[in-house]
Amino acid sequence: MKPVEIYTTPSCPYCHAAKRLLTKKGVAYVETDVSRDPTLRQAMTERSGGGRTVPQIFIGGVPVGGSDDLHALDHAGRLDAMLAD
Repeated sequence: MKPVEIYTTPSCPYCHAAKRLLTKKGVAYVETDVSRDPTLRQAMTERSGGGRTVPQIFIGGVPVGGSDDLHALDHAGRLDAMLAD
């Protein structure tokens, strides 16, 4: 399975929804809290191609967007293929 990274803040309901979906699918992920560190938020924005909202999700280093994007990929049946090696 490709590595999954998710940039979050503690109070973000979309972050919680994205993490719930990943957990439900049995996907391990590395979470980075950007709420208290502007340097981490800037790195997230640069990596995502300008995405400033959380969550920002990366699969295999590729930005896939936020929670709505992740759920849309799952609904379309494309998420499992993206996660596979």
